[in-house]
Amino acid sequence: MKNRFVLGIEGTAWNLSAAIIDRTNIVAEVESQYLPQKGGLHPRMAAQHHASEIGDLIRKVLAEGGEFGADLSAVAFSQGPGFGPCLRTIATAARALSLSLEIPLIGVNHCIAHIEVGKRICNVTDPVILYVSGGNSQVLSYRAGKYRIFGETLDIGIGNALDKFGRYAGFQHPGGPKVEQLAKNAKKYVPLPYVVKGMDFSFSGLTTAAKDALEYASQEDVCHSFQETAFAMLVEVTERALAHIEKDDVLLVGGVGANERLKEMLGIMCKDRGARLYAPEKKFMRDNGVMIAHTGLLMLESGVTLPIKDSAVRPNYRPDDVDVVWV
Repeated sequence: MKNRFVLGIEGTAWNLSAAIIDRTNIVAEVESQYLPQKGGLHPRMAAQHHASEIGDLIRKVLAEGGEFGADLSAVAFSQGPGFGPCLRTIATAARALSLSLEIPLIGVNHCIAHIEVGKRICNVTDPVILYVSGGNSQVLSYRAGKYRIFGETLDIGIGNALDKFGRYAGFQHPGGPKVEQLAKNAKKYVPLPYVVKGMDFSFSGLTTAAKDALEYASQEDVCHSFQETAFAMLVEVTERALAHIEKDDVLLVGGVGANERLKEMLGIMCKDRGARLYAPEKKFMRDNGVMIAHTGLLMLESGVTLPIKDSAVRPNYRPDDVDVVWV
């Protein structure tokens, strides 16, 4: 089989990124981040950032790719989920490349891309997956042609919850790293709502309670308590999924997966159960073009491409809506 090179474009929220990969190498990767000076992410402002940067970004990644950038087999893009204005910006760029270079277009589910790049980097084939990011928090595993969701948030993602709390506490976006830093200096645990309903979990009440706790407890103690409570909820549901479907591997993916305390708690659970924990390095936890390019390559090799007329973005695109024919 001819070696195929795929260009992937990611830009669902704050991180605009493009990469060229083949089956064994990351040939080129370029990114440009939108980070607001205050407040949270605004979809329109993020999209304006992406629109102003994407031309130079594509030129840079093609230049870095050299001869491989000139021999692309397909262009893949994040079709969803994500901010609608951001998705439309990168989809427009991907369509233009597909038409001008006369190569196939591939629409990638952003959530599944996190999973697939994690599997590639960690060399794991059939894990239970804890996917934790700004907009999503889900426990998944592959079964009968789809990534099935065994548990998920009933309201907001854990990353969104940490950012909402962080903004209230006066932290610059993103709030998660600052929460993690302060939590290391805590002296005590402050009781907060622990909300697990069956195999699902909820973070909105926890976030409100953590905000209220800042009136009578230190930032360090509240940050620690927020993390311990939220992460215990995630670990509980992951453990039950692991037991239910009788698998031996857990894969942690998504931006919040970079949190060392979450990895530590998952590691303790896995050790107690005789399971193995896998987590890619931090740069592959956050949104990145490599994950889109890699998933696009898997889809291309399985014959899954996208006609231009069907390439509308899908801001609420769920991973269990995707027929996973390449596993």
